[in-house]
Amino acid sequence: MKIFRHTRDVPDAYKGAVVALGNFDGVHLGHQALIGHARKLAEERGAPLGVVAFEPHPQEFFHPGGESFRLTPFRVKARLIAGLGADAMFALAFDAEMAARSAQDFVLDVLVEGLGVGCVVVGDDFQFGKGRSGNTTVLAYMGEMEGFGVDIFHPIAVAGGEKISSTRIREALKSGRPADAARLLGHWWAVQGRVEHGDARGRTIGVPTANMRLDDCLKPAFGVYAVRATILDDDHAVATHDGVANFGIRPMFETNVPLLESWLFDFNGDLYGKHLSVELIAYLRPEAKFDGLDALKAQIAKDAEQARAVLSKAR
Repeated sequence: MKIFRHTRDVPDAYKGAVVALGNFDGVHLGHQALIGHARKLAEERGAPLGVVAFEPHPQEFFHPGGESFRLTPFRVKARLIAGLGADAMFALAFDAEMAARSAQDFVLDVLVEGLGVGCVVVGDDFQFGKGRSGNTTVLAYMGEMEGFGVDIFHPIAVAGGEKISSTRIREALKSGRPADAARLLGHWWAVQGRVEHGDARGRTIGVPTANMRLDDCLKPAFGVYAVRATILDDDHAVATHDGVANFGIRPMFETNVPLLESWLFDFNGDLYGKHLSVELIAYLRPEAKFDGLDALKAQIAKDAEQARAVLSKAR
């Protein structure tokens, strides 16, 4: 998948594309269905499939400085979208200029002049342009005027009729329900980042951990998780290990910044500086403060045993 950061000089090979347009935070089942529908239209037309998303997320632009709410930082989102068969991803900068652009100018400048779209696929609640003045009716009208197709995709629901939304997924993760989040995502929620040097305290008690900061994504509920960690090399999986992880401030030692500390089972090696993708499979317990290292080690052993049991059934 080719990634474009702007709409200037888009090669002719990507013109006339069927383009899925949205934020796609999480790339959940609803997003997957919309992009899958766009892919079907692209195949019928013999056209490339493009996905347009904004970086940063518009809410990050309008409300800077707050705790990140993103389910998928850019690299993770791009990897998931590539896996859905997109030929190109247009990661357009959402800045003051974009925020001030009217709905009409967005269509003319970005979709028509920049991308030369053949068809645009959006959800039925899609809004765009300054003050969110544009909607699907505006988009369909301008598509008719400018000669590109507009396809309105209606949302899907999971079994039982539950609506799929990024907000519901965030709520599930914040309340320690990763399995509920995964049911709406269609995949386990994962955090991806570079392993940093810690205080090496875990290594001294026989539990070496890979420490990661969650700076650019949502912070899930503090506590202990059964996890599955994949070692990455240039975003390609090298090896995957089951494990147990703690996310939080470690009440016994109190770190200033919440860390995800993952102990990979049956792994011997140096992970410092490497990139990991850590899937949260099950929430085991909240963080706790123990009387001493012996009590902590005993609890970690119990956590590991429980994590192995859970992970043996979660494939």
